[in-house]
Amino acid sequence: MTAPAPRSVPIPLAEGRVSGLLVVPSEARAAYVFAHGAGAGMTHPFMAAAATGLAERGIATLRFQFPAMERGSRRVDPPSVAQAAVRAAVAEAARALPGLALFAGGKSFGGRMSSQAQAESPLPGVRGLAFFGFPLHAAGRPSAERGAHLAAVDVPMLFLQGSRDELASLELLEPLVAGLGSRARLAVFADADHSFHVRARTAGRGPGALAGQTRDAEMLAGVLDALAAWMEKSRGPP
Repeated sequence: MTAPAPRSVPIPLAEGRVSGLLVVPSEARAAYVFAHGAGAGMTHPFMAAAATGLAERGIATLRFQFPAMERGSRRVDPPSVAQAAVRAAVAEAARALPGLALFAGGKSFGGRMSSQAQAESPLPGVRGLAFFGFPLHAAGRPSAERGAHLAAVDVPMLFLQGSRDELASLELLEPLVAGLGSRARLAVFADADHSFHVRARTAGRGPGALAGQTRDAEMLAGVLDALAAWMEKSRGPP
């Protein structure tokens, strides 16, 4: 399935608006509200590649900017502001994509803001949350405190994590996810870091940087395959 070009979509907030990018493949089976991380916005190459790859798998996406990123600020929004943006994006996705099974989540900070919003008050129509590199703690400061709110999330959750993710020690994340019961699943990708990069020495084909690029593309394909399969299982009857 070929991915169509992204379409710009303004997302209204209580005060002002933020930008969004909507990608809707023909015969889409589900939609994913895709929040970016703390350090890069919705047009970052990882976000764009993931949205394209999901479209090729029959998943529509709505990427959006958090307000601070929209302003060009280097500081992240406070949780209340970020969570309000998640809610606005979910509402816009529901309006623009009626009839599609709706999921939310995102990369790192964006995924955590989505889960916090869901824990605070369920996101209308959202059937599950998927996280690309859930940021359980700061690098070098292992703690499970940032995951405490997940116990209040009552929809299915998928954690897509690299085994070398410095923001989520598997020694902490694995028991946390297990404690959430059947509604949570952890998919670990060997040798991937927080951005799903793979070390060059483990790259499978080609010399030097080309080998790393090839292996990163293969890694992302595997991550997206896992996400699409989970969505198919979690979306329920049409």
